[in-house]
Amino acid sequence: MRTYRIATIPGDGIGKEVVPAGRRVLEALAAQHRDFRFEFENFAWGGDYYREHGVMMPADGLDALHGMDAILFGSAGDPQIADHITLWGLRLKICQGFDQYANVRPTRILPGIDAPLKRCTPADLDWVIVRENSEGEYAGVGGRAHQGHPIEVATDVSIMTRAGVERILRFAFRLAQSRPRKLLTVVTKSNAQRHAMVMWDEIAAQIALEFPDVSWDKELVDAATARMVNRPASLDTLVATNLHADILSDLAAALAGSLGIAPTANLDPERRYPSMFEPIHGSAFDIMGKGLANPVGTFWSVVMMLEHLGETEAARKVMTAIEAVTANRALHTRDLGGEATTEEVTAAVCARVGG
Repeated sequence: MRTYRIATIPGDGIGKEVVPAGRRVLEALAAQHRDFRFEFENFAWGGDYYREHGVMMPADGLDALHGMDAILFGSAGDPQIADHITLWGLRLKICQGFDQYANVRPTRILPGIDAPLKRCTPADLDWVIVRENSEGEYAGVGGRAHQGHPIEVATDVSIMTRAGVERILRFAFRLAQSRPRKLLTVVTKSNAQRHAMVMWDEIAAQIALEFPDVSWDKELVDAATARMVNRPASLDTLVATNLHADILSDLAAALAGSLGIAPTANLDPERRYPSMFEPIHGSAFDIMGKGLANPVGTFWSVVMMLEHLGETEAARKVMTAIEAVTANRALHTRDLGGEATTEEVTAAVCARVGG
């Protein structure tokens, strides 16, 4: 029997509700399979840990996670703690510490969900956004001087390396190659950012030569937002920098119906370290503890985790259960215009997975 060691990090806010829900789905799945099982270890890191210890996670936290097969993450963010502390102290510390350089965010309109785009069918909006996840605008290079004075200055420097750009573009071309349409859009801003983004464009053209069967085009990031709204069927796989893809993927999730349904995989494609899977929504403290959180984004993240672990049939089973539940509008949470609770959606998915 295959045993997978899964680290669960609920983090903050509704992460404490949706990650346990994701674990329940995995447990329901394992109960129906004799060839694999899961061993879970929970790590109570986040805002509460910060208030007690002054850090979001312990200094040796990466060592505790290193032997895991995958990480299921909830959210980072606390209204009492500055956002840059919660993000850099937990999520980015894990992503960068484990060189999870490929952030993959699939987006499509699930059955039963009323997406906001007019004249858009589910077949028109079926995208995967690949986000460079290790450098770029979130490299962490910069600083502040003369704080509080009229001459105060602050800098954040975007860092792009040839190695980093090559590997994320090659990953995106491979992913596009694996999809039926074999279509990739490289998002850029080289009209205004005339150094790093020009290098990005040049490397894209070079990597494209390795994938003659992939059709690709280039789109400025501002034009890409309009294209996502006006011509969704013209897109399939997109690749963008850390900041650009962060923004575009939230737009994509909203166009598909809700941020509450959208998943993310933070991948180390070389599998040197564990990869991390999470919903893209935030900690949503305004609905914390009310049973209103949509767990579908976490469940879809579980699907991506299972695919990464090689359990493709199990992944399909969970995805089929998700689609059956979203097709039932009585099981839509508030973000989708319904009144269902986190518990009701979780129980329905578990019942289908375990049936």
